Amino acid sequence: MQDSAQPAVTISAIASAAGVSVPTVSRVLNGRSDVAPATRERVEALLREYGYRRRGTAAPAPSGLVDLVFNDLDSPWAVEIIRGVEEALNAEGLSVVVSAIHRRGGTDSTRKWLDTLADRASDGAILVTTDLDSFLHAELQRLHLPVIVIDPAGVPDLEVPTIGATNWTGAVTATEHLIQQNHRRIGFVAGRPGLWCSRARLDGYRAGLDAAGLPFDPALVITGDFDYASGFAAGVQLLEREDRPSAIFAASDQMALGVYEAARQQGMRIPDDLSVIGFDDLPEASWASPPLTTVRQPLSEMGMLAARTLVRLMRGEAVESPRIELSTKLVPRSSVRALGL
Repeated sequence: MQDSAQPAVTISAIASAAGVSVPTVSRVLNGRSDVAPATRERVEALLREYGYRRRGTAAPAPSGLVDLVFNDLDSPWAVEIIRGVEEALNAEGLSVVVSAIHRRGGTDSTRKWLDTLADRASDGAILVTTDLDSFLHAELQRLHLPVIVIDPAGVPDLEVPTIGATNWTGAVTATEHLIQQNHRRIGFVAGRPGLWCSRARLDGYRAGLDAAGLPFDPALVITGDFDYASGFAAGVQLLEREDRPSAIFAASDQMALGVYEAARQQGMRIPDDLSVIGFDDLPEASWASPPLTTVRQPLSEMGMLAARTLVRLMRGEAVESPRIELSTKLVPRSSVRALGL
């Protein structure tokens, strides 16, 4: 008989005994088809011999780990999400593992993350700005892993709880604020195409113009990528126009700061020559010169709520609503002035 005090065998031990990699064992455990039949048979035999229990065949001992997964980790925006998630999980005695499924990595990058996820047996996952496609959804279900999405990239799947912000309302508020300051030609730097929040902020900008009886001019909309460089490039395009706008609303603080630099290089002063509004309210917004007027997106709070909701799912508890949106709020600072004053 096997000693009950004997430590549970790990996937790494199975891989070593079989002479294969850990990801290969994970693929066998997940029922994936991309494993040679002979290799699969060898791994399956060792799994039976060692008495390894797949996730879902019995209640595994909690690992105390939660995966927090971004598409990319190249923005201060991510830091605010991490702060909220870590604080909430720490209060529950849980730890967070932060990783990225790089946008340019495609399915291969997703597969590598799933293999690693299976190996460390995380108790749950929080995905950020992720399009939960059928492949990823099926693999997470196969692992019996509770999951929640922050700021979903596409139309939310009602089977997976999501946490977001009122992007449309925030964009309407920012546009209306500029109009109230007598601005009529308002440029817009849009976010990354295809993202739910990008579409909502563009739609909010258009709705704000429409409510004031102002025409929508597609020439005043430049698409960015939520980063400083794309904001700078968009700012250059808008400010080099003969009929340049008197104000620019950028769909992220990082892009708004890029607009600042574009204005500086053209000898323009903010807000004397150009008014600028951002979106997010990152710490950099209040440090900018002049401090940036922006729409506060409660990023840290979104992370905290996502973590607390995930903990409830991990405990088998019900979630009241599959889709939660936290309120955004305009934060007026010194980067906007009334036109004509």
